[in-house]
Amino acid sequence: MKTTKEGLIEELKAKSCNKIKLAIVDIDGVLRGKVVSLDKFISMLDGGLGFCAVVFGWDMEDKSYDNVSVTGWHTGYPDFQARIDLSTQRQIPWDQDMPFFLADFEKDKDQGALVCPRSLLKRIKQKALDAGFMPQFSQEFEWFNFEVTPEAFGNEKPDLAKPMTPGMFGYSILRASLKSEYFNDLFELCHRFEIPLEGLHTETGPGVYEAAIQYSEILLAADRAVLFKTSVKEIAYRHGLMATFMAKWSETLPGNGGHVHQSLWDKNLENNLFYEPEGKWQMSKVMEQYIAGQLHCLPYMLPMFAPTINSYKRLVEGAWAPTTLTWARDNRTTALRVLSGGKKSTRLETRVIGSDVNPYLAMAACLAAGLYGIEQQLELNKTATVGNGYKDYSNGTIPTSLKEASSLMKNSDLANDLFGEAFVQHFCKTREWECREFDAKVTDWERKRYFEII
Repeated sequence: MKTTKEGLIEELKAKSCNKIKLAIVDIDGVLRGKVVSLDKFISMLDGGLGFCAVVFGWDMEDKSYDNVSVTGWHTGYPDFQARIDLSTQRQIPWDQDMPFFLADFEKDKDQGALVCPRSLLKRIKQKALDAGFMPQFSQEFEWFNFEVTPEAFGNEKPDLAKPMTPGMFGYSILRASLKSEYFNDLFELCHRFEIPLEGLHTETGPGVYEAAIQYSEILLAADRAVLFKTSVKEIAYRHGLMATFMAKWSETLPGNGGHVHQSLWDKNLENNLFYEPEGKWQMSKVMEQYIAGQLHCLPYMLPMFAPTINSYKRLVEGAWAPTTLTWARDNRTTALRVLSGGKKSTRLETRVIGSDVNPYLAMAACLAAGLYGIEQQLELNKTATVGNGYKDYSNGTIPTSLKEASSLMKNSDLANDLFGEAFVQHFCKTREWECREFDAKVTDWERKRYFEII
């Protein structure tokens, strides 16, 4: 595929493409886009892409925020100027091989770039490159699949949706065979859409799958992760299914993790700078400082890992998600899990992150916090957990609600320094809006608990 403007135009014309799909990613990690004609696309390569600022001024239900300043009724919702990233070119194999591109607002320095998640990640990636590091990242996702269509789901009680397969059967070859056409489509179509999967299997819980995406440089890793979530949903539609990446579907079942794996390499990608054969658990000093940075920063950036009300219902004891500020070697009860022992494979897994996350923000937070630890030469003084991390309170606990976490982040000088005040204030206000929306609703739990008795 061509990455120069002239070569790309020549290629698209040779393939007789008459339409192109374009998308940006909003603050919640949702793809927002449009289909344009080839002629319109060519003109955008010169003049840029005007994208309505409302994509950063409303929530996932298209309700306009009343508390943000970057855009709103007070600005008239003008266009922000987006830039198409030619390196993101793909073809959608389940949609007539339509060409697809991502765009961001990197060049719109005074408006869109202030709050654009992809632009934020690019800035932090550049900071790593300037320091001599090449960040290599990947993300894995768990999600539930249900035998229901969007129309039926909208007309029924959500909790009555039928799981795609029954029972608790993690790593089941048998259960995967029940929907083998869907299972195989996920693997093959994602590969053709340039989202290579390292593995795909059933996870514990009815109708639950888990996929690990192949690692790459950080921006590509985030692109793949964002596109994976939407791809899964579109492929599920084709099989009469609906997929959900919400963090906690049921209080009786484990939640959906979106763990991020990460390492820092030299610029030639010859040496994993997290690996030191003589170090404890083959960990280098750089890796120890990176871990120390994440532990130090985690309470002040948690909404970038756990962005919804529902996120915090996943972060409960004994449900395969962490609750304490802990780290350890190969321990799935801690917030940070060190995987070490090989030159290529030594890495850090941040397990706080749920599948409901915006991958650009999660990876930006991981990298920024790790770089902070290296810059400040933080010592990894916090002792590695041995055994049950849920019972290790020595370093403190993770905030337990979106309201608490958002307040910590919004008022944190550290967060403002890491991500920029404009982004932090906008993002935290959108999380405050999310809390207000929830607080105003009367839930089924309240009706069942209070209707007759009170």
